[in-house]
Amino acid sequence: MKTLRFGFVVGPLLGALWLPVLSTTVAVAASFITGDAYRPLMLYSVFWGAVLGGAAVRFDFSTPVLIAVITFLAAVNFSGIGPMHTTEEFSLPALLASILLAAAVVISQRRMVAGLEWGKLTRHEFEAAVIRFLLGAGYIIFTAIVLIPFYVMVMTSLKSQQALLANPLDFSLELSKGMDLFRSYTELFLDFGFGGYLWTSAFVSVLTVVITLLFSIPGAYAVARLRFRGRAAFSRSILMIYMVPMIVLALPIYIAFSITGLRNSIFGILLIYPVTTIPVALYMLQGYFRGLPSEVEEAGLMDGLSRLAVIVKITLPLSLPALASVSLYVFMIAWNEFLLAFMLLDDPSKFTLTRGISSLNSSEIPRQHLMAGAVIATVPIMAIFLGLERFMTKGLTAGSVKG
Repeated sequence: MKTLRFGFVVGPLLGALWLPVLSTTVAVAASFITGDAYRPLMLYSVFWGAVLGGAAVRFDFSTPVLIAVITFLAAVNFSGIGPMHTTEEFSLPALLASILLAAAVVISQRRMVAGLEWGKLTRHEFEAAVIRFLLGAGYIIFTAIVLIPFYVMVMTSLKSQQALLANPLDFSLELSKGMDLFRSYTELFLDFGFGGYLWTSAFVSVLTVVITLLFSIPGAYAVARLRFRGRAAFSRSILMIYMVPMIVLALPIYIAFSITGLRNSIFGILLIYPVTTIPVALYMLQGYFRGLPSEVEEAGLMDGLSRLAVIVKITLPLSLPALASVSLYVFMIAWNEFLLAFMLLDDPSKFTLTRGISSLNSSEIPRQHLMAGAVIATVPIMAIFLGLERFMTKGLTAGSVKG
């Protein structure tokens, strides 16, 4: 294996790149949590990152030395030449933010350069260190992109109108208010009818899943197992239907539903939602059905079972992971759908959750109510996804080898 001669450069280089990522992340998080101003100091972050990266490669620190380094780096923040600028006055939140940053960078850099030597190193060791850096930076950036908007949404929903007007950028939590923090949520259910929106969305989403499965299961099975003219063309064209932008079909759907009297009705929504979900369900299920061993179904046919009995007694039990993943995916599509609901529903008593949230986007309604509605719409589907994520992953990958 080829040996590289610049091992003493890798540690400082990765440290100089890594500390700015951490200092930016901690500064943004501390600003949102405390409401005070924190900002990363990039030049000092690069300098201290290079020093710590080189030291992590050159020396094998014991636990007492690590604690001393963390203490030193945390103290440097208050001198004005540290990787992060804290508040002007010494405070407990600023101290905790500095300790968190120091501990995170020292411990993570030690892990990142594990196995590197000050002198020569192999290409494998170099690539492993670079991959650890890229993975760490990717995890932090992706987590920040996901969590920061959600945090802002939740904190805004817990604010009062006076607090938002006084400082719209203060996302700290006022625990002294107690249960009054959830005033926006209680008002949504008592004054804005969000309980009805939740019920309508749940009802429509569940029925959309049922209707989608009733049509997509036999359709996907026919494409995967039966032989008929045009089967290949039909199989290839399934997903193309799903790729047609809904905005292109919005005007024809609106006109047709207005003429037939289906607009502003739950029945009309239940007619159009499965149209948007059946193509993707067909595409997902046919790949899974092709991956199932046909010998099992042939044995059932030889034992006297009809084709329908084979599907019910053999194919569907073997396809439970795929059915779970398709059901979850279709449920999320129906739960989060907005364009059709906004276009077809005008009666507040028939609003879905997304349509109800859009009605809160008004200058007459406090902003915290809109954020509370967004939280109510997000948390249930997030909980369902996290609870059934393993089934979705298994269902999506199980048919990927064959088919």
